[in-house]
Amino acid sequence: MKQFEVLYIPIGVPTFHLESAEKAFRDSITLLKSIDNTVVVPHEMLLSLDLLKTYIEGKKPDLIILQNVTFANSAYATEVFKKLDAPVLLWTLREPVIDGGRLRLNSLTGAFSAGFAYHAMKDQPLHYMYGSPSEKSIQIKLKQVISAAKLKFEMKDMNLLVIGHTPQGFGFGRALDLEMASVFGVNLLAIESRELTQIAKNMDISSATKEHEEALLKMKDLDKTEPKNKVDFIKLYKVYKDYIQANSIKAIASRCWPDFFTDFGTPVCGVLGMLNDQNIAAACETDAYGALSMYIGQQLTKTPTYLGDPVSIDELDNTITFWHCGTAACSLARIETGALTGVHPNRKIGPTMEFGLRPSKHATIFRIGRKTDGTFRFFIAKGEILDKPQQFLGTSMVVKVEQPVNHMITQMVKEGWEPHFAVLYGDVSEELSILADMLKLQTVKY
Repeated sequence: MKQFEVLYIPIGVPTFHLESAEKAFRDSITLLKSIDNTVVVPHEMLLSLDLLKTYIEGKKPDLIILQNVTFANSAYATEVFKKLDAPVLLWTLREPVIDGGRLRLNSLTGAFSAGFAYHAMKDQPLHYMYGSPSEKSIQIKLKQVISAAKLKFEMKDMNLLVIGHTPQGFGFGRALDLEMASVFGVNLLAIESRELTQIAKNMDISSATKEHEEALLKMKDLDKTEPKNKVDFIKLYKVYKDYIQANSIKAIASRCWPDFFTDFGTPVCGVLGMLNDQNIAAACETDAYGALSMYIGQQLTKTPTYLGDPVSIDELDNTITFWHCGTAACSLARIETGALTGVHPNRKIGPTMEFGLRPSKHATIFRIGRKTDGTFRFFIAKGEILDKPQQFLGTSMVVKVEQPVNHMITQMVKEGWEPHFAVLYGDVSEELSILADMLKLQTVKY
């Protein structure tokens, strides 16, 4: 299997101050290797077209970092764009000295030559940064671009499982396999929910001892659940977990109501919460693009994400309350309560997750939206998860946003956004914007 590859291409000509160029070249390699030790780098600056052609021959990178280590005319960049097909980060070096004397690098003029060539040859947004390897902004930008490119690469081998059909009136989460593959590179798998519940019904609980112990360890007060529902939950958890492991699943969108209440007799909420806690992005109501939103957020933050409905706003605090019946990851529960277990607020059957979520100074609200013309867009908003207790039965969090909340919600509704949003623990808004550009998708920032 091909490994993710970042290719560093330092171009220039030998008529500038090579001592300054060499130092920038070496410092750039040190920085890149500190971020990702597998970055492919040349043993010398590429100061001629012949050196450049030899270096890129046969390469198949997933991200190109094209740096004007000195000025280079557009023929250099043209060669790169002809031969290689990958997202490009164009890096301009800051002039090391401004003293009224010789121009050392002239990297910026070279960037204009490269940008001109890119605009003429490519239809994908160009990523760009200006500065020296020692600058914090450059270090942050490199990490963000590499992180987004790596996620784009990983989605090519990602399996997302849809379990059952979307309920009537919830078609916003429905996905087509060809759309999922062509836009995101994701493999969409499907299975009927009754196939899994039937296996659970016929299973002997003694075969789920490990899953029983896991649930008892993470779900507080699980033993207070009606015995039959507790047994059915543990068996269903094992069935889901086994199927996920056997088929290399990274995210699931599962049907929940009404079947799991009426036919199986036990909700799937607790199962999804346990899976979310193990970094298997698990969305309810068969929301495939909600599950993919969760997965993307989880990969960027390295933390489980929360999928919820916006159910209430407070203009004085400028907050949105996100809520759902009870599928949040156990590790996201508030410390003072832990991951409490309860019953579904409407059906009064358990187990479901029953707690408020822990606070975070930095958070990102994110959603992959599908427009009426069939194209996709990213919803991105920065916020703060406040230190607030559980707001309603189920699981909930209160997020303070940057825009005036009433105006923001009004625009979201008028623009036709879906009613499920992923809330991510951390500010990864820039990484999401970069990923959207790499996927050629519209970004809508709030």
